[in-house]
Amino acid sequence: MKISVVGAGMGGLCAGLALRRLGHEVRVYERVREIRPVGAAISLWSNGVACLERLELGDEIAAIGGDLRAMAYVDGLSGETMTAFSLDPLMQAVGHRAYPVSRADLQAMLISAFGRGDIRFGTELTDLHEGADGVTAVFADGTREQADLLIGADGAHSVVRRHVLGKVVVRRYAGYVNWNGLVSMDGAFAPVDRWTTFVGEGKRVSLMPVSGRRFYFFFDVPLPSGLENNRADYKALLRAYFGGWVPEVQALIDAIEPETTNRVEIFDIDPFVPWVTGRVALLGDAAHNTTPDIGQGGCMAMEDAVVLAEALSRHDGSLDAGLQAYEAARAPRTRELVLKARRRCEITHAADPGATTRWYADLRREDGSNILDGLMKNILGGPLSGR
Repeated sequence: MKISVVGAGMGGLCAGLALRRLGHEVRVYERVREIRPVGAAISLWSNGVACLERLELGDEIAAIGGDLRAMAYVDGLSGETMTAFSLDPLMQAVGHRAYPVSRADLQAMLISAFGRGDIRFGTELTDLHEGADGVTAVFADGTREQADLLIGADGAHSVVRRHVLGKVVVRRYAGYVNWNGLVSMDGAFAPVDRWTTFVGEGKRVSLMPVSGRRFYFFFDVPLPSGLENNRADYKALLRAYFGGWVPEVQALIDAIEPETTNRVEIFDIDPFVPWVTGRVALLGDAAHNTTPDIGQGGCMAMEDAVVLAEALSRHDGSLDAGLQAYEAARAPRTRELVLKARRRCEITHAADPGATTRWYADLRREDGSNILDGLMKNILGGPLSGR
């Protein structure tokens, strides 16, 4: 088949790679001329790594992934270590490492694997039309491209989703703002092989090791949507929001570079179906935009790519059957994870202060087993479990 993929993010490129391996002719269309990933890094859990290994990119992801061996929660006000534990039992149980990875590094890896020459940058989709013999994509520059199948991997503000559902979906503000970026690794902030999260007052400060001796950092603060965003104010705001927090957090604030720090208001979308109509299918954030609170957004997009390719292969000769099988396999799992991330978001960011206080108390009694069990359930529910 001739397949058009709209969106050159991690989901779109993984779909392109998976489908091309089956012999399909795939072209990817990307709205921007230069991709600047939203967010500095991503926690790529073992189910996402398994998908990349299926695409023969295991060595590549290992080369750019951080050395993550442990997790810890620390009281941001007192400095008390609430819980700390090794991730080795999780990795042994699921069979794959987890890799915190710079989004720019991951994007560059996927573009290289797919081939930059097969991606049409600066090509913005404005409309699409389905007919008996194909689907036509209409772009802002007036060009039209016909294909047998069009995949909408065009993100949270998806144009393709509007076509599939026949309406515009309103995103839901999750109630907090996230500042994130990369900083040179310094053991004064946190151990260099550990994901450390400082918590308190419904806020979080987190550090994960990525490649190049860097930490990925983020600060979460419950705030109204639509506040003024001025880079020059970032450090002063963070000092105010985290006044009285431990020296490690203050040192991190001193070390960040506002000009390379991202400020993101966090949204999600209520789970929905259908994902497919005729010769059009949704994938990634276009299908299941989630908060980052359980670290499964990117992994879900990669799972989508693998499952879509396998469904089309199993139902070769019936595009409709293949797309219906894809939706049936993916919609329930992603719904569960989107809602799980939403519940976690509400607990960690004090939507119910009493629930957040109880969570802090639970962390002080935690030996790691409950957290590892939750991570394992997220991972083992994926399409490559046990393969």
